[in-house]
Amino acid sequence: MPMGTLYLVATPIGNLEDITTRALRILGEVSLIAAEDTRQTRKLLTHFDIHTPSTSYYEHNKLSKLDKVLRALEAGNVALVSDAGTPGLNDPGYELVRAALQAGHTVSPLPGACAPISALVASGLPTDSFLFMGYLPRKTSERRQFIESLESLPYTLIFLESPHRLVDALSDLETILGDRQMAVARELTKVHEEILRLSIAEARRHFDENAPRGEFTLVVAGSRQQEPKKWSEPHLMSAIMAGLNREEASAALAARLTSESGWERREVYDLISMIKDQTR
Repeated sequence: MPMGTLYLVATPIGNLEDITTRALRILGEVSLIAAEDTRQTRKLLTHFDIHTPSTSYYEHNKLSKLDKVLRALEAGNVALVSDAGTPGLNDPGYELVRAALQAGHTVSPLPGACAPISALVASGLPTDSFLFMGYLPRKTSERRQFIESLESLPYTLIFLESPHRLVDALSDLETILGDRQMAVARELTKVHEEILRLSIAEARRHFDENAPRGEFTLVVAGSRQQEPKKWSEPHLMSAIMAGLNREEASAALAARLTSESGWERREVYDLISMIKDQTR
């Protein structure tokens, strides 16, 4: 039985110029496009003169549509797209990817626009370790409980939020996390793109006075309470030896010990190389 490829095709989050040449080629070559909203996707396809058939695949029909998409994969290749950005990231796609892999099909990602990553790299906050948490819970009690679970984490935090819940979300973030630094990204890549870099309290006051409009990505600094105390060199050398004795790969060992020891990655890697040279 022929095995098709499921392409996960990232589409623009605003500016149509952000779609890749490869994405346009794949969308024109596949036998079917599974789209979160066929009406929205049709606008994109029409703009680029692409006439591939499409079928809806969204949150409330994603399970009932699995068989149809899998049958299409048996006959040819299929592209999965969301309304905007990377499919499967806070959009339907996980179940389809799992089912396609289980059926023996190839799953191939086509990278492209992604609002959380775009906001992160422009935020001015640390990008070496971060958590993308999607939309904050709608209910106040659940939202507060969720934020409390993140309070002590040292990672940069990324959330999505809608305009009508933004002020309440900022108020809860300030109350629970304290007045940390953050970035508020609005309408990324669009005409009215705006990225505010300020404290949580300043953001709350700003949107108390200026009604939120558009879709928001929030990037919040991680907790400083969990910053590791720098290990002594003998402690680090001992940990390196233990990792090498377990045949841990140098790159993985350097990454792990960098996060645990407080040493710079290049320093850790140089010590690993030195110890490996001495023990050859």
